[in-house]
Amino acid sequence: MPEDPIAHSEIAALTRRHELAQDQNVREFGIIKSELTTLQLKVSNLDQKVDNLTSTVSGLEQKIDQSQAQIIALLTELVGRRPDAS
Repeated sequence: MPEDPIAHSEIAALTRRHELAQDQNVREFGIIKSELTTLQLKVSNLDQKVDNLTSTVSGLEQKIDQSQAQIIALLTELVGRRPDAS
């Protein structure tokens, strides 16, 4: 049976298109992988910032508690004093 040159050229064309599509998929996968790595680094950085903010807020809460305790102590000291007494 003789070989069909048209069939061979169609197979070759399909093979080239498949290889080009495969190369494009590999490139796009590489880009996606790179972007994912970048996102992971950004999320990690945000996690560190949240941890720092949590620590800062905790410190501020302690200062507020101390200030409120001091205000209560001062108000308690003032109770019972006559306003005209120095």
